[in-house]
Amino acid sequence: MARVDFRNMLQKFFKNQIAELHAVTWPTRRQAVHSMIIVLVIMLLTGVLLGVLDYIFNTGVLYLLNR
Repeated sequence: MARVDFRNMLQKFFKNQIAELHAVTWPTRRQAVHSMIIVLVIMLLTGVLLGVLDYIFNTGVLYLLNR
């Protein structure tokens, strides 16, 4: 009996998941590409900023240690 209930619960779960996926408003290709470009630019800027900060702090620490 428990096996039948589990099977019914599993079927209901997957039917609900498929219904939710059909209700999603998916982005257009243009929107997805635009969002990807924004993410890549932000990642690049963040990487450059962190690299510059790392260089500054590294130089500062080495200056303080070699005084």
